[in-house]
Amino acid sequence: MPSPLTSEQPHPTAAAAVPETGKPTAVGRDHFFDNAKYLAIVLVAIGHAWEPLPSGRLVEAAYTLIYTFHMPVFILIAGYFSRGFELRPDRVWKLITSLLVPYLIFEVLYTVFQRLVEDPDYHLSLLSPYWLLWFLPALFFWRLSTPVWQTVRAPVLVALAIAAVATVSPAADGALPVQRTLQFLPFYVLGLRLGPQHFAFVRRTWVRVVSVPVFVLGLLVAYWLVPRTSTSWFFRKNSTLEMESAEWTGPTATLLLFVAAVVLGACFLAWVPKGHSWMTALGKCTLYGYLLHGFVVRGLRYGGFYEHPFFDTTLGTVTVTVGAAVVVTLLCTPYVRSLLRPLLEPRLEWAKQKPPATRTP
Repeated sequence: MPSPLTSEQPHPTAAAAVPETGKPTAVGRDHFFDNAKYLAIVLVAIGHAWEPLPSGRLVEAAYTLIYTFHMPVFILIAGYFSRGFELRPDRVWKLITSLLVPYLIFEVLYTVFQRLVEDPDYHLSLLSPYWLLWFLPALFFWRLSTPVWQTVRAPVLVALAIAAVATVSPAADGALPVQRTLQFLPFYVLGLRLGPQHFAFVRRTWVRVVSVPVFVLGLLVAYWLVPRTSTSWFFRKNSTLEMESAEWTGPTATLLLFVAAVVLGACFLAWVPKGHSWMTALGKCTLYGYLLHGFVVRGLRYGGFYEHPFFDTTLGTVTVTVGAAVVVTLLCTPYVRSLLRPLLEPRLEWAKQKPPATRTP
């Protein structure tokens, strides 16, 4: 893609593009969320792999449908697992090492990559995230804001109002991912407000059955929208001024896209397996798949891979889809995690300030 439980998360470790900050509970780890994160990261990779494909209305419709809910689901789950977050030094340090440090490392790596394969003059800019890296600083600021949303009344409505105002605020269109941080904020806040009963509800059999025609309807609506609107609305990275649209369209799109994302996200979660399966271990490592698959997608794009006529065919699109799913799956394996853990999950104990010694009377 976003709260459930009481005040602490059920997951004992930081896992995936949705790093966690809570402690294990007696209930143990809920495999449902690992499975959901894995399936969502597959959709993220497929969406990115589809971007360079030759334009086709059906592919554009599927692309639009996926972009309606896949990041909102991720962000909603992030909010769900942030309910126990407190502004304590140990929690803030974990945020720094699990989000900001990997962001800095991969901003440098992607800059070097961009210089080698496409643009020798590409400049490093820590205030202008490279492509998919926007999510890490955004999640950092969302997490820091958690105590605010646990205090104010009607937090989801307040977050929606902020998102709507952001769409008509050109000042938020700068290098920093301010627009995305503010426009995706309602999903994080919604995750904070959900409970385990809500996820149990979407897993009921009748919801699963209803989700099928809802998805079909969603695809038909997306197919109708393709020639009539820009997919930029679904990226949530520009104001109405930047998109050359009337101001009223921003708040309207904010509300409509929020409702659509919640409905389609619920339909997606309805089909996520509940128990332990082959995808559960992969769901614990989705941060790796998220940060690493960009090298593959952009490398193929810059290398002229998509220029072959084969990829202008249905079989070519299927090949790209399956290939993206396979690649991101391999990147989420524990083997990759054990190899690259120092980059993505650095502990940096040497840099941590020691607590002041307490004096005994």
